[in-house]
Amino acid sequence: MISPYSGWTREHWAGLADRLLLSARPFASPTHARISFPGPSGGYGPDVDALEGFARTFLAAGFRVAGEGGRDPLGLMEWYAEGIAAGTDPHSPERWVRLDEHGQAKVEAASIALVLHLTRPWLWDRLTPLVREQVVDYLAPAIGSDYPPINWVWFQIVVEQFLASVGGPYAQEDIDAGLALAAGFERADGWYADGPERAYDHYAGWALHFYPLLWSEMAGVAPDPVYLSRLERFLDDAVHLVGADGSPLVQGRSLAYRFAAATPFWVGARAGVGSPGLLRRAASGIVRHFADRGAPDGDGLLTLGWHGPWRAIAQDYSGPGSPYWAAKGLFGLSLPADHPVWTAVEEPLPVETGDFGRVVRAPGWLVSGTRADGIVRVVNHGTDHSHPGSDLADAPLYARLGYSTATFPLLSGDPLDQSVVVLDGEGRASHRTGFTSGPVRALPSGTLAGSSRWRAHWGEQGPGPDHGYARAGAEMRHGPELEVVSAVRGAWEVRFVRLTGEPGRLRVGGWPSPEGGAVTRVVGGPGLTESGTAVAATPLGERTLVPWCATPGAAEPGRWYAAALLLGHGDAAPSVEDGKIGWPDGTIDDVPTA
Repeated sequence: MISPYSGWTREHWAGLADRLLLSARPFASPTHARISFPGPSGGYGPDVDALEGFARTFLAAGFRVAGEGGRDPLGLMEWYAEGIAAGTDPHSPERWVRLDEHGQAKVEAASIALVLHLTRPWLWDRLTPLVREQVVDYLAPAIGSDYPPINWVWFQIVVEQFLASVGGPYAQEDIDAGLALAAGFERADGWYADGPERAYDHYAGWALHFYPLLWSEMAGVAPDPVYLSRLERFLDDAVHLVGADGSPLVQGRSLAYRFAAATPFWVGARAGVGSPGLLRRAASGIVRHFADRGAPDGDGLLTLGWHGPWRAIAQDYSGPGSPYWAAKGLFGLSLPADHPVWTAVEEPLPVETGDFGRVVRAPGWLVSGTRADGIVRVVNHGTDHSHPGSDLADAPLYARLGYSTATFPLLSGDPLDQSVVVLDGEGRASHRTGFTSGPVRALPSGTLAGSSRWRAHWGEQGPGPDHGYARAGAEMRHGPELEVVSAVRGAWEVRFVRLTGEPGRLRVGGWPSPEGGAVTRVVGGPGLTESGTAVAATPLGERTLVPWCATPGAAEPGRWYAAALLLGHGDAAPSVEDGKIGWPDGTIDDVPTA
């Protein structure tokens, strides 16, 4: 059996792509230039929504036809060619929003350029001279334009490289400057930050590793060996962040893109790095995770949500066409059926072969996977989508102390799940964004340890659009300094906490697990004698349980408090006494607070 773990073969992938593409057609305009999926308009308006619907499904169509060597039984290239002709016609009532009219068009233009490159013999080469000229004119405003210094720099690089490849206008200085800026995002062990901040999320894989490979192909140059080695190293971490049930790590913005999280594994396959059977296992696990849980839905559509619809998961820039960036996760279909990634036998994910502990240095993560429950957990001492010393309100998708493949952070309210907070006189919880990271490391026993410290602060998000991360501008109140040291082994974390300066009531929040899902527990040590369980709604369950423990009154400044946090299968809680941690498996570690 070629797919003993996921059960998915290339035929399953092709069937999913075809279903998504055919289900989109009823929502297309007469010339197919605009695809307007049902649902409330996104923050950028219906014209942008319709362009997204076209460009993002076009990705799936392009991958599908490219991997078949031009075989196109659904007539995808002809169907999308009509849309391109009308969308780039400035006089058409169905014309697209231009790059110099709205910034989001710069994003979608990159997808259009990529697919025109991948399907050149079957689409671009068959367009009329007039339509080709229209396409060039549509893309040309990218030249010399300003792009945000994040993953967007690749959109300019890709568009201008395509223009260069078809004899259109372009500015080599734009491409060179963009490549230099993108190189500045490089971090340890093959990771990329999405800009200058501690911004680590799925964009590292589905954007910052994806575009360099495609750009090199467009430019007609061999991929840089340094890039390939970075990709291979990143993938070694990435396969450890997939749960046995196929769930990707639930962390970071744009989660409505769902199985776009499979993208970097296909990038590795196309680049010839990594084990083909393991890469396909990871990718197939992710896409099947969603396909088995309602995405796409019964009508073949992708909604704003996780498994099912959940509008609160979306950022302000998200509209009904936005989830179709999930098509990037279908990138493997651009590889032919005889490619090794499709012919190799699947290999198990790391969490399927045994328990593991792993330090991921760039984002400051302690990663623990356990075979018994198939869960991967991340204890976070390095990511907040900000920088040390900032005092912003926490973004739930970045600043929590923990993320996993089995839980979903609470998206509203004061920090509760996976938090250490000081409660003010009104019971409001403090925030940690702007913390200072300590080292993350493995102890000789294999137990993982890491730390961070910050000054507790209270306030709200600043004004402006919600892009999933903290916004500046709100006035903050400041309190005592907090320090957290984590020791992680298996399904348990022992979390040591102390405050310095003025006293305050401490609360430690645990994992937010859906009722009936993985077991979540918090066991407070001496001084953390109050406890309870909060109930909230998340995309994984209307009743999501969040256990917590707290000091009954003000904590004693300078004193270390300890709590044990469980997610998944666990035996008796770890013990802490006489400067030692006693783990359920019999391992003894020195308390790492010295």
